Order: sequence, then C-alpha cells, then structure tokens
Amino acid sequence: MTERIEGHGGELALAALRAYGVREMFTLSGGHVFPLYDAAHKIGFPLYDVRHEQSAVFAAEAVAKLQRRPGLAVLTAGPGVTNGISGLTSAYFNASPVLVMGGRAPQFRWGSGSLQEMDHLPLVAPVTKHAETVFSADDIPRAVAAALTTALTPHRGPVFLDFPLEAIFSTGDAELPAGPALAPIAADPDEVATAAGLIAGAQRPVVIAGSDVYAGDAVAALRAAAEALDVPVFTNGMGRGALPPEHPLAFAKARRVALRGADVVVVVGTPLDFRLSFGDFGDAKVVHIVDAPSQRASHVQPAVAPAGDLRGILSALAEYTGDRADHTDWVAQLRTAEDAAKARDAEEMAAETDPIRPARVYGELRKVLARDAITIGDGGDFVSYAGRYLEPAQPGTWLDPGPYGCLGTGMGYAMGARVTHPDRQICVLMGDGAAGFSLMDVESLARQKLPVVIVVGNNGIWGLEKHPMRAMYGYDVAADLQPELRYDQVVTALGGAGETVAKAADLGPALHRAFDAGVPYLVNVITDPADAYPRSSNLA
Repeated sequence: MTERIEGHGGELALAALRAYGVREMFTLSGGHVFPLYDAAHKIGFPLYDVRHEQSAVFAAEAVAKLQRRPGLAVLTAGPGVTNGISGLTSAYFNASPVLVMGGRAPQFRWGSGSLQEMDHLPLVAPVTKHAETVFSADDIPRAVAAALTTALTPHRGPVFLDFPLEAIFSTGDAELPAGPALAPIAADPDEVATAAGLIAGAQRPVVIAGSDVYAGDAVAALRAAAEALDVPVFTNGMGRGALPPEHPLAFAKARRVALRGADVVVVVGTPLDFRLSFGDFGDAKVVHIVDAPSQRASHVQPAVAPAGDLRGILSALAEYTGDRADHTDWVAQLRTAEDAAKARDAEEMAAETDPIRPARVYGELRKVLARDAITIGDGGDFVSYAGRYLEPAQPGTWLDPGPYGCLGTGMGYAMGARVTHPDRQICVLMGDGAAGFSLMDVESLARQKLPVVIVVGNNGIWGLEKHPMRAMYGYDVAADLQPELRYDQVVTALGGAGETVAKAADLGPALHRAFDAGVPYLVNVITDPADAYPRSSNLA
C-alpha cells in the first residue's frame, strides 16, 4: 500500500530524500530554505554548515563519489546558488549524483524585485542533468524522486531543484516515493564480443580504467577481466586502487612505455579527453567502454565502443572463451619499465635537499598513510606530484577535482570524506594557490569537530602558470604569491593547529603530529619554487 506523507515543503522534501538514501545535508544558512532546516532539526537529520556555498556542494559531491549515492547541498536563493555553480560544474564533469536544492523568491511577487530574485535555471541547466522549479508543496516529493532517479541513472550527474517561498513554506500531502529502481543498461552483446576478441587477440593490450569503474561498482569485475585476459591495467581518477599496487597486473609508472608500444588500448569508464591524448594512441586500436551511449567519444572513432552497465560488460570480458595471444612477455616488459621508474622515484622521494622538493613530501607521506586513508588533491603543480608518487591501495580512497580542474574542492571534499569515514585518515594535499579558495572552511571543520590533515606545498607561486609563461614569453606576471606565508597560523586562528616545515628531516615528525592531533591540522611545507612538475601543455 502506498504511504502518504504530509507536512510543510521542507518535511515533504526530506521524506523523499531519505527514501533515496540521502543521510545528511550540507548548507550555508539562508532564510529561503528554513523549512528544510526545520524538517532536519525535528528528526535529528545531520546538518553540516560551511562558510562558502561552493564547499557545501563539494562536500555533497565527496559523499556522492565515495558512497555511490546521492549527496545533498541546500543553498539559499540568488548568490547562494550562484556561489555553488562551480561545485555543480565539477560534479557534472565528474558524473557525481549530487542534488542541489535552492531557495527562490516568491512566485506571486515575481518581477516585483523581491530579495535575491533571479531565475536560476538558465544558469544551472548547462551543468546539470535536470533543473526544475517546483511551484507547489504537493509536487515536491514527485520532483525530488524524479531528480534523484535522473542523477543516479548512468551517465550519472548533478541535478537542481528550487522552490519559491510559498511552495517550500506551505503545507501539502503526497505519496512517499518508493526509492530508486534503476534497470541496468544492457550493452550490445556483439560489441562486447568484438571488444573481447580484440583484447584477447592483441599482442600488447593495455587497459586504462577510470572513475566510472568505481562509481558503477565494477571494481571486482575489472579485476576479473584483467586476470582472465592477462592484461596490464593503469588507472586514473577514482579508478585508482581498483587493483592494489602489489597486484601483478597493476601498473602506474610505465604508462608512457605502455601507450607507445600498445596495439590495443582499452579505456574503461573515463572519457577520451586531454588526460588521455584525446584518444590518439598512434596505430593502436582503441576500445572505449562506457556506462551509457551518451559517453561515446564523438571526436575519434574507436574500433568498438560497448556502452552499458560496466559490471556486465567487464564480466562478459572475463568469461571470454575464444582464441587469445600470450601476453606474458608484454607484461614482463612493462614490469621492467615499472620497476625502473619506481627505483628512480624512490631516489627522488628520499632527496635531502633544502628547500624541500615536492617528491620528498610524498615520500614521507607514503610512510604514514594507512592503506584505507582518503587522499584529497586540491591544487595544480603540487598535486600533480601526488598523482605520480602516491599509489592508492584500495578503491574509493582518492578524490581530485577531475577533468574540470576546479580549485577549491579541498575543504568541502574533506568534510564529505570525514562524514563518510569517521575513523579513517583524511589527508588533503593542497597547493598554496588552492589554499586561497577554501581554507576559511577550516573553521567549519573545527567547529563541527571534523579533524583532517592538510599538507600545503608552499612554493610561493602559481607553479603551473609561472614556469610555462616564462618559457613562452621570457617573463611572467600574476604568478607570484607571498613566499613562505604562514598558512598554519591561519588554521590555528580558525580553531585548528599546524606548523611550518622548512627542512626535509622535519617532515616525518610533523606528519605524525598532524595525524595524532584530533583537530584540523595544517603542515605548511616550504618547497622549492624552481622545482616544476614536468608535463606538456594541457591547453589544447
């Protein structure tokens, strides 16, 4: 029998949200959304508030990423919503099922100049899967259910609802939604069979697995397919850790060698974007496996592109029984390159230089991070080193801004990660440039007793801009920050703690103190501004 619910708009919304597995609200207070707070307060529903709306959306996205369920951010009208648009856009690029609920000026006075009166939908529509204004309290549960179903349907992504004052403050009644019922997208079996034959018959196949493998709960299927077909696996995004570093088919350092030598490149659950040379791997055939037809690349023509439930596709690859080539020598060749690169990295991570080289920071972090630690990257140059030197041991332990590259994710992601995993290490890796975007939200973490460790690589410059601009023009502008700024003192003033480290030998003890502190703790590492991460331009 269908259950009916009644109450004001906030109560109706919260009942529908809970039916879809939402378990917390991230927000910055605003009068337009008071009924949602009232509903949460009455039943003890967890509510976490921040100092900038972007952090609320990033926190909701961290929950959505880590837990594979909807994350919720509630923003007041006008500037509350516009301040959250960068977070919405990141969620859109990252395929994160985030619901942003916005307040809205009263409809019965629309056009009269009410406080913060603006139509949000034209702004958010390009970066959401669905955006809707809900004009009556009775319609709120229906709208919430429809939005969250859309958010959770592959290809996943954020959705937006706003509520005029008279809708959210009014009372109503409606049927309680039953919760998500999502049918998996079935891939074309002929395309899957073609992909399996190409991989099995290749002399030098390579798999690159990305975030959708984790989001689609296909990690075990990926491992089974890799082992059955004996194919080396590289990962990016939240695909990192899908195979633990000690797995014989897990690779991280030999990607350039692999892609130059491969005759078949299998890209699973990640787009053929700038991170993967836009899908151009020379003469290699490309198999692009995606979770929905909309994710097939339009700028290149893969040999085959199965689209559908990733668990089903990868499981079918694992069950392939046709002819196959022997990949033993190829895997051994890559292992030799991998081991040589690891040896070089080990030397760099042990460097005793002062100023400290970023590699040494990650060498020390590797000694203190637990296998299940959640590592968050929020930065450019400094975080690029993290991608090279840190190797997540478990899936669902790595958060970075993703292909949109938006700085400022750090404190929001840290909040969402701490709420998700109260007992794990949470470590934010932050450039000193990125620190300017969200560090004030340390106050939110401290006030709500959400301890995290923040490691700032402090080189006093915008590293990804200063060095390339000097190379292009012989000079640079707008690329300098205050050298050796005391970000640790900022965190201390906001209710946390921290220290500055200028000598490599002091890094290890400082990190141990940070993880034992029980409050937000910032280790401010003075790094060498001349040490730039080697990379080609991503401006294309």
